[in-house]
Amino acid sequence: MKRMLALVLLASLAAGCSHTRECHCRAYQKKYRRPLTGTAWQLVQLYGQNVQSEKGAFTVTLSPEEGRISGLGACNRLSGDYAADETRALKIGPLRTTRMACPGQEQERKFVEALTTTTHYDMDGPMLMLLCDGELRAVLQAVPEPNEK
Repeated sequence: MKRMLALVLLASLAAGCSHTRECHCRAYQKKYRRPLTGTAWQLVQLYGQNVQSEKGAFTVTLSPEEGRISGLGACNRLSGDYAADETRALKIGPLRTTRMACPGQEQERKFVEALTTTTHYDMDGPMLMLLCDGELRAVLQAVPEPNEK
């Protein structure tokens, strides 16, 4: 079922940028696309379930200079290494987390699992999709810059 969801999502992305809409899609991508690195990403979907996160929770940022990822789960900070290449391969981890107890621990565990099992990624405008061997694990959205609307 999850694989089917990933295929439907990817097919809709491809169909959305058909030849008749090519100009619109390029303009959309140019305006809304964010770089993988240096962007703060917030979780919006995890294993096919929509996620409503508080501001700052379930976020990650990949730092290009150091090959490091850092972020926040439900309440615990996380950090580790990552490697990405031009083929959109992405390897995250191992991750280290603080060990505070708070509501949302199970969702935080699944978030860390989704990150560390990622094998590649795809992007559509301000959305980052993390996949594991073709299966959609998580969707993150670029956090708007302070001067963006």
